[in-house]
Amino acid sequence: MNQLIKVIIPAYNEQDSIANVIKDIPSVVDEIIVVSNNSTDNTEINAKNAGATVLLENRKGYGYACLKGMEYIANQTKKPGVVVFLDGDYSDYPEQLAEVIAPIINDNIDFVIGSRVKRLREQGSMTPQQIFGNWLATFLMKLFFGANFTDLGPFRAIKYEKLLNLNMEDKTYGWTVEMQLKALKQKLTYVEVPMKYRNRIGISKVSGTVKGSILAGFKILGWIFKYSFK
Repeated sequence: MNQLIKVIIPAYNEQDSIANVIKDIPSVVDEIIVVSNNSTDNTEINAKNAGATVLLENRKGYGYACLKGMEYIANQTKKPGVVVFLDGDYSDYPEQLAEVIAPIINDNIDFVIGSRVKRLREQGSMTPQQIFGNWLATFLMKLFFGANFTDLGPFRAIKYEKLLNLNMEDKTYGWTVEMQLKALKQKLTYVEVPMKYRNRIGISKVSGTVKGSILAGFKILGWIFKYSFK
């Protein structure tokens, strides 16, 4: 299969972490695409100086940033075989990218989630609302769709052609669960890979606020119930 790999990193005000994320991504990656989601700090210049391609997406929302990265790839002549999504806050371990893509490269799996398992998580790296939200979402996916997911982890890899076929549309908090639900509906092969997880640099724009947590929760549950009745 085509083993060209591109990484999309949505980033909003991650000036203190973004260079670390880029630096730790293995050299097997062809291009690192940082999408600045209306950042007002030095995220863009720090990402550029670290060697990433930097795109601007002024519409606020995680999904908007991911879609901007996909649009950029779609306009390139040389398409990747695999696209990896990764956060810009340094909570994931970018050097584990090789483990995330291995099932796709070696076993022809379509879709891989980096699962933030409890035994590998740093104390306090996930808030109680994140842990509960993950549990509830994956429980409902198991109940309605027989899924084996344990996490909505943002560190994930997918075959590029399969990603296009998902016709992703969520603009904000529901991006990760939308991808997993559509992967189930389209019967993609998938696995989870246990990932280390540490306390992020800076404050989370979603789980770090009550409003963000509530909005994300509604969006995630909305996607699950929408798909359960399709």
